[in-house]
Amino acid sequence: MTRTKTDEILARTIADHSDDPERVEILGHARAFKASWLELGEALGRVRSASAWQRWGYESFDEYVKRELHIKPDTAAKLCGSYGFLAKHAPEVLERDGVAAPIPAYQAVEFLAHAYERECPKETRAEIRQAVLDEGATPGALARRYGEILAAPAARADRARSQLLAAVRRLAQLLTEVPSLPKRLAADVEEQLGRLVEELEREPAPKGTRSARKAAF
Repeated sequence: MTRTKTDEILARTIADHSDDPERVEILGHARAFKASWLELGEALGRVRSASAWQRWGYESFDEYVKRELHIKPDTAAKLCGSYGFLAKHAPEVLERDGVAAPIPAYQAVEFLAHAYERECPKETRAEIRQAVLDEGATPGALARRYGEILAAPAARADRARSQLLAAVRRLAQLLTEVPSLPKRLAADVEEQLGRLVEELEREPAPKGTRSARKAAF
């Protein structure tokens, strides 16, 4: 089998850090991403919750997944969110072997999670759950069948959240480019911006609840 450039890079990184089992474990899951997203989602959740990326010399979780695992930060966030959803709402899926019982795509699980967040009719939510967990429906098929029910309101909220997140990150970057600012003031503002980014990256929760999903600035 021909190895991709990314696979070769990950293989070298694994060899370079063979003395750190936890780090090697995550890298291994990243190499087998398409076949074992459940393992990768679980492992990334642990790394993010414990801020393990700091021990490995990275300034943020996003930087770690992008530079070391060659995974987009948004994808990593979706993997963590989809795994967390299954752990809470369908833990039996986590026991599947992917052969006798198929493992749904993380994008499909994310779609199902939106159905729970939007508090759509119970009958519709049950249909989507069956389509995702039992029938292995693809994200495209789900969007075509249920998109009008879920996607429009969620898309507006996601777009606004993404725009605000980009603006906050840009502001944080600009802080470092104005050396005349008092260091204490800059540090205070950066801390508040970090809290805002963390809040923006949380999985939207139903009314009256708070999401346990966490993200690093």
